[in-house]
Amino acid sequence: MAEHKVYTLLVELGRKEGDGLPEDATGGAMLIYASGVDQDEAVRETVAILKQAGLNPVEVTGHGSIEERLAEGHEIPEEERELMERALAENSVIVVQTEPLYGPLEQDDDEDDDEA
Repeated sequence: MAEHKVYTLLVELGRKEGDGLPEDATGGAMLIYASGVDQDEAVRETVAILKQAGLNPVEVTGHGSIEERLAEGHEIPEEERELMERALAENSVIVVQTEPLYGPLEQDDDEDDDEA
């Protein structure tokens, strides 16, 4: 059986009725530590749990495992390491931080890129 690792994920949330975000927020962002045999599994589990909780995850960006982050030169404070260890021990998804987002949502369209 493959060894589980903890992955750092940034989840962008869209709005959904009853999502608990402030009324004037256009969405939200969550920093999450999630356990999985690979980052793809951690993402799938996270999205499933957030949907069960009544949230609307629209995009997930993976930032790698603790080993990958350390290799890239990231500094990981002891309190974050403890949360990561807990996620691994419990095979769980831990929400580290949630922030509401305000203002217009960014769109990936090319309407403003007129060629002359």
